[in-house]
Amino acid sequence: RRRLAELLGATELPPIRTAGWRDVTYLAARLLPGALGALAYLLLAIGAVLAWILLSATVRGDLSVAEFLLQVVIGTVLLMLNVQAIGSVGALDVRIARWLLDRGARAALEDRVRELASTRAGVIAAVDAERQRIERDLHDGLQQRLVALGMLLGRARRSQDTERTYALVKQAHEDVQRALEELREVAWRVYPSALEESDLGQVLGMVAQRSTVPVRIRCDLPVRPDRQIETVLYFVACEALTNAAKHAAANLVTIDIEPREGTIRMRVRDDGTGGADSSGRGLSGLARRVA
Repeated sequence: RRRLAELLGATELPPIRTAGWRDVTYLAARLLPGALGALAYLLLAIGAVLAWILLSATVRGDLSVAEFLLQVVIGTVLLMLNVQAIGSVGALDVRIARWLLDRGARAALEDRVRELASTRAGVIAAVDAERQRIERDLHDGLQQRLVALGMLLGRARRSQDTERTYALVKQAHEDVQRALEELREVAWRVYPSALEESDLGQVLGMVAQRSTVPVRIRCDLPVRPDRQIETVLYFVACEALTNAAKHAAANLVTIDIEPREGTIRMRVRDDGTGGADSSGRGLSGLARRVA
C-alpha cells in the first residue's frame, strides 16, 4: 500500500483489512502489471542508450541533420508511447489493488453505520448528562433561593413593624441579586454568550476571576477557531476548573491552549492532590462532549 500511495499517487486507497487469501491473490495478480512495468522500464532504458548512440553519431558526423531530426521525431513518439504505457500499467496496478484489497462498498457502509451509531449514542448520553446537570443546578441552587425569597416576601407582607418589613425587603433584594447571579452562571454553563463578543482567552479570563482557585491561562491561538470548537474548549476548561476546586485542594490551576499539527491542544493542570481516572464519569463525560 505504501508503494501504491507513494509511487502511483493512489492516496485514496482505503486501509487494508483483508483475509489472507486476498493478500496472496493480489500478489499473484500483480505478476502481470509487474512484468509489463519491467518491460516498459526496460524499453525506456534501451531508448536512452539508443538516444546516446544517435547523439554520438551526430557529433562524429555520421548522420546528417535531416536524418538526426527524423530520428528525434521517431524517438519522441516512442518516448510518449512508453510513458503512456508506464502510466497505464500503474493504473492497472491500482485497479487490481482496489478490486482485491478493498473490502468493498458494503463493508465500508457497515463501518460507517457502526461509527454513526456509536457517535449517536455518545451524543444522546452527553445531552442527557447535560440536562441532568442543568436540572441539578436549577433545583439545588436557584430554586431553593427563590423558595427562600418567597418566604421572605411573605413574612414582609404579614409584618406590622415598619423597620422589620424594611429589613426583610432589603434581605429579599439581596437574595434577588444573588439569584440573578446564579441564573447567569447557569445560563453561561448552558451556552457562553460572551463568545459572541470576546475570544476564548478573554472569556476564560472572566471565568478565572470568579474561580475560588487561582487560575493562570495561556491561550496562544493565532487564528480564532470555529464557534463549536471554542464552545467545547470553554466547557471542558470550566468543568476541569470545577473538578479541581471541588476535589483537588489545589493552589493553582494552569490552562494552556495552543495549535498543534492542524488541531488545538488544551492542557489543564493543577498542583493539588489525587489523580485523574480516565475511566471515571468526569473524564469520560468530557470525552463524550468533545467527541
